[in-house]
Amino acid sequence: MKAARDYPILTVTAKGTRWLESGHPWVYDSDVAREPDESECENGALVDVVSEKGKYLGTGFLSRLSRLRVRIVSRNANDRFDENFWRRRVRYAWDYRKAVMDGQTGCCRLIFGEADAFPGLTADRFENLLVTQTLSLGMEKIKDMLFPLIVEVLEQDGERIDGLFERNDVALREKEGLTQNKGWFPLPSKKTPESPITEICENGVFYRVDVENGQKTGFFLDQKFNRLAVAHLARGKRVLDCFTHTGSFALNAAKGGAEHVTAVDVSESAIEMARANAARNGLTDKMDFLAADVFDLLPQIEAVHEKPYDFIILDPPAFTKSRRTANNAEKGYKEINLRAMRLLPRGGYLATASCSHFMPAERFERMLRSAAADAGVELRQIEARTQSCDHPILWNVPETDYLKFYLFQIV
Repeated sequence: MKAARDYPILTVTAKGTRWLESGHPWVYDSDVAREPDESECENGALVDVVSEKGKYLGTGFLSRLSRLRVRIVSRNANDRFDENFWRRRVRYAWDYRKAVMDGQTGCCRLIFGEADAFPGLTADRFENLLVTQTLSLGMEKIKDMLFPLIVEVLEQDGERIDGLFERNDVALREKEGLTQNKGWFPLPSKKTPESPITEICENGVFYRVDVENGQKTGFFLDQKFNRLAVAHLARGKRVLDCFTHTGSFALNAAKGGAEHVTAVDVSESAIEMARANAARNGLTDKMDFLAADVFDLLPQIEAVHEKPYDFIILDPPAFTKSRRTANNAEKGYKEINLRAMRLLPRGGYLATASCSHFMPAERFERMLRSAAADAGVELRQIEARTQSCDHPILWNVPETDYLKFYLFQIV
């Protein structure tokens, strides 16, 4: 028996109904037939979404300023969205990480937005610090209740959490009518940590993480097991790690037994951080570091007519964040992959990745086939991988599937 409903009603069109019934959790503004006015509910409140025939389709957060008008939280009409509901949701997300992360929960993504039914919320753990990014108005409105619950659930399992830092310094918040900001969230009964810098250990490699100033939430966690796959393949090889950022792939390759690793990034500060991470892990003698633009460097190496590397890693930043720029992005991906394929000897190895949702696997693979044909080589696939399992993919939500990672031998 359904519980009595006391939430305002938003009605969607037939198209919107089909979309929600397919399993997707978003209601677009163009699919809204009728929505409650401001006298019925405030912006960011929970609303029941129904079809034009009155069928209940789910309950979610309303955002009047956003193209994503409603983000569904639950499809169970008996749910009551109180503190216990959100505590169960947090516990479910944490239990999932404990089950799939092979013991590596000291640094992992605790909450991955829609994939964990926390629409618009990211929560990462870096040992004793948590970092959140809130991109939906509904989540922003309940964070004072929700964030202490996340800490509570972890501490019940004996995990030490000293502080929670908000990284809301992203322009996407403005689409929800939210301002950008970053800083410590006041947790009950906890002092504000003295420093936003902590140390993590991933795959046996130590990193210094600055949650206030580092990229995204401080460190890219989604390549965790892909870095381990590189480490397993790197033994005895001469490795070039392009777009190294803070050196994560390079460090894993060096720790995995590479003969030598060259780490390259256009950012001087990133190279300095990579160098410091190498020193922290005792790997300096196996590595060198170069601040250079990869698009300039690869042709320069090719012009020497030597093949100094037998393993090249390409992990660039997202070349496209919209469908509109996907064609130019594909050209960029092809340029670096073609150069790398030409630089590698027969029997050499290539790791290549794309972290853009707008470059789907089919298109990325088509680009790789074209690059191989132009380079006059064949690709022997070793592995095709995706993001780490703490970034779960929902098959009914394509937006959760964004990372492509391939290991090839050049033959």
